[in-house]
Amino acid sequence: MCVALPGKVLTISKNHAKVDFSGNVVDVHTGLVTVSPGDYVLVHAGCAIEMMPQEKAEELLSVFAELDSV
Repeated sequence: MCVALPGKVLTISKNHAKVDFSGNVVDVHTGLVTVSPGDYVLVHAGCAIEMMPQEKAEELLSVFAELDSV
């Protein structure tokens, strides 16, 4: 099983984006999806694989935070 994490797109440059994962900014390949700054994306193995609504991203981040505190 693979886990994709949601992150917020900060900037775009060609087919790469800087994505914020709770303060960790990572370079992500965006060739599979069309994104804009402010969008939330699921990222797996350095590639944005899906866009998602902000509410759903925040819900997933909350679940991951709960799991981390157990």
